[in-house]
Amino acid sequence: MKVTFNINFHTVWGQKLCIVGSLPELGSWEPALAKEMNYKGDGNWQLELELELTSPQQTIEYRYFLSINDKQIFEEWEKNHQVTFEGHANHYTLYDYWQIRPANLAFYSSAFTKSLFAHPCNTYERVVKSGKKLTIKISAPRVEKWQSVAITGNQECLGNWHPDKALILSCDTFPDWHIDLDANDIIYPLEYKFLVYDNDKHQPLYWEEDENRKLDLPPQDFGETVVVSGLSFRDNLPLWRCAGTVIPVFSLRSEQGFGVGDLGDLRMLVDWAKKTRQRIIQVLPMNDTTMSHTRSDSYPYSAISVYALHPMYISLPLMGELKDADRAAFYKAKQEELNAKDFVDYEAAVGYKLAYCREFFSQEGQAILSSPEYREFFEQSQSWLMPYAAYSYLREKYQTSDFTKWDKNAIYNKSQIRELCSEDSDAYPEISFYYFLQYILHTQFKSVSDYARKNGIVLKGDLPIGVNRTSIDAWTEPQYFNMNGQAGAPPDDFSVNGQNWGFPTYNWDIMEKDHFSWWKKRFHKLSDYFDCFRIDHILGFFRIWEVPLDYIQGLCGHFNPALPFTREEIEQYGLTFNEARFTTPHINRKFLPELFGDLAEEVEGTYLAQSSSNHFVLKSFCDTQRKIEAIFGGKTDEVSLRLKDGLFAIANEVLFLRDPQEKEKFHPRISASHSYIYSELNTSEKYAFDQLYWDFFYHRHNDFWKAQAFKRLTPLVGSTNMLVCGEDLGMIPESVPDVMNKLQILSLEIERMPKTPQREFSDLFSLPYNSVCTTSTHDMSPLRNWWKEDREKIQRYYNNVLHYEGQAPGECSSEIAVRIITNHLATNSMLTIIPLQDWFAIDDTVKRKDIEAERINVPANSNHYWCYRMHIPLERLLMKDEFNDKVAQLIVASGRK
Repeated sequence: MKVTFNINFHTVWGQKLCIVGSLPELGSWEPALAKEMNYKGDGNWQLELELELTSPQQTIEYRYFLSINDKQIFEEWEKNHQVTFEGHANHYTLYDYWQIRPANLAFYSSAFTKSLFAHPCNTYERVVKSGKKLTIKISAPRVEKWQSVAITGNQECLGNWHPDKALILSCDTFPDWHIDLDANDIIYPLEYKFLVYDNDKHQPLYWEEDENRKLDLPPQDFGETVVVSGLSFRDNLPLWRCAGTVIPVFSLRSEQGFGVGDLGDLRMLVDWAKKTRQRIIQVLPMNDTTMSHTRSDSYPYSAISVYALHPMYISLPLMGELKDADRAAFYKAKQEELNAKDFVDYEAAVGYKLAYCREFFSQEGQAILSSPEYREFFEQSQSWLMPYAAYSYLREKYQTSDFTKWDKNAIYNKSQIRELCSEDSDAYPEISFYYFLQYILHTQFKSVSDYARKNGIVLKGDLPIGVNRTSIDAWTEPQYFNMNGQAGAPPDDFSVNGQNWGFPTYNWDIMEKDHFSWWKKRFHKLSDYFDCFRIDHILGFFRIWEVPLDYIQGLCGHFNPALPFTREEIEQYGLTFNEARFTTPHINRKFLPELFGDLAEEVEGTYLAQSSSNHFVLKSFCDTQRKIEAIFGGKTDEVSLRLKDGLFAIANEVLFLRDPQEKEKFHPRISASHSYIYSELNTSEKYAFDQLYWDFFYHRHNDFWKAQAFKRLTPLVGSTNMLVCGEDLGMIPESVPDVMNKLQILSLEIERMPKTPQREFSDLFSLPYNSVCTTSTHDMSPLRNWWKEDREKIQRYYNNVLHYEGQAPGECSSEIAVRIITNHLATNSMLTIIPLQDWFAIDDTVKRKDIEAERINVPANSNHYWCYRMHIPLERLLMKDEFNDKVAQLIVASGRK
């Protein structure tokens, strides 16, 4: 069969246009084997091929790219052209339009195509009797479920411009539409236009924008099919916006639950979201975090696997009942005991749920593991499932998640692990239990995900920036991780001493060599359950805050990658570089009373060594924060805490940090102007340091970090169909908005964390459309707590933002909460997602009395216990008609869908 490719694309001398695709004749996606097109003049390029069809109907995909000197320099947007060849045609002539990244990229995401606007595959068959078929394809993503795309034009076969005679297009795979026309019925030039049609009322709704489309093609031969593709519907519709809720799944509460939120509760939350006219539910990470079986495992951002789900999310009622009546009664009593608690009792809830799962596995496991559904899951998942099960088994065997202490398994060996996991292994009964847990989780989550999509609710996941340093990923793929550094965040509103998450940093150079396959696999796994996700700390794709292993706090970290100063560069600013003075932690005697009070003399004699007449350094047994932590670890008395904090502060007393790779280069210490060592500089030294500091943190890296982010994020965003959002809070480089705008990653906007300098609060009415607007995050205090934190700030907010007169009340009343949420719903942001606690704040009959119990996390406390639990069961929440109507009315009044 003959196939002729045509495209109009203007090039310059020396450039070539090529096609690569799924056929061997098109290089099987290998750019080096792509077919070069022939230039026909006026920007027209053509390629003729003879193809052998392997089936009566064969679908191929392809894309165009530009090359110079045999190097690919520019290619189309990631969405491939697609055509289905049918055996009755002997010639296909394809007229394509170059596909660029659309300005409304979000509407091409699975959030819209699989949920919000999901369309059935409606096919309107039209018989082409002449053997000369013309197929016109168009992409139209902003077409809602009750609408279709139609076409009319200046021909009888297209209704002669009568909208009521327009022809409805077939929806193949939304948002792609097509129509088949008989070319014998067309006289060229053809003028036509698309419109959107109301399926329920059987009438046109609106036309596409701009002038008529024109098509002037040569006459077709018998048996020839002409396909025109790459068109996009031109709309000028109002901004589409929706509202939703954010809540950790573990925080959900129901009468059917077991002391901790699970996938059955998430299904009920979908019902509540639909009832209140919400369209999106955002959750926190749900990956397994089990290291010690203690409450420290409650931290959801410290995953042991980027694929495995946490077993606590299994819904026991959805899994099945125990046949042993006594055991069933035992667990029923435990369920009632745990459900009565106002917080998540992590250890008890997880412990009893796992025990129940073990008994159910003994009862039903053999049948489940023998099912074809399980075998399919295992075959698709074994690349991560087998290491996960082996890790879980070895963690229990050695009573530690630190794989470096696992004897012969300290270094991952694939063949050894396969042997350990084989069905004739002594470990298999335990290994298969972990398989079982992940299978149950997968089937339950897929069911909830499908249920959400069916009800037009988008599930939004959360992708943590890091993984635990004793995780399965660090064990199985150590080449990706730098174990000599700790990931964290520089000082911000959350923590004045910065944050040290303890995660290993990444070897991005290694990741780049295999085209970021580890990240792409993470994205792919998320898409099993979610149609939208949030990249936690997206700034980490620009640069990560790396803290040396000797430090507990984050102040003495540095950005990686970065461009540290040489000694000569530092001195060009006018600061004489004294390495010993500026890079060795030390303290002046006069500051000791401020740090230690009446303990100053004891500290000087016990912990400090004199380095000059007035200055001291830390003695060798306590000269790092890691050593200091070991000395005072576990001690909670006031004296010990004061000593530890003071010694920590001395360990931070440097102006510059030596780069760990380039030893003769230095990073200015973050927030150095608040240090004691800075206060001892003379006026000219302070001026010089301020100049180099400003340049380093706010200018020097802008282009460098932008290039890093584009290099990493472009292929990753292009590899997924999910709607991508980024958590871009904190110390934001100037280049971040540009990168996120170009890649159309939705930003995060919070009124009390403005991104504009010199503003105390964000201007909600100037927020970008491609953004997520919220009142707070899990790291922040909910509205009612925030209202009590800083009275002067709240007074300004009350008068200048909410425009109330007089004295601000001591409590955030339901009326005030309604005003705040109404303002957030009124923004241009595509998504306004409100924490569940803040939704509750709008109604006095629903909100919790104890506001202190509503905080999810305190970032400054690295040992925070993540145990927040909603105070009202979902069954009762669904029956709170007055409150639910109030939520729905606020959303509808804001114009959100």
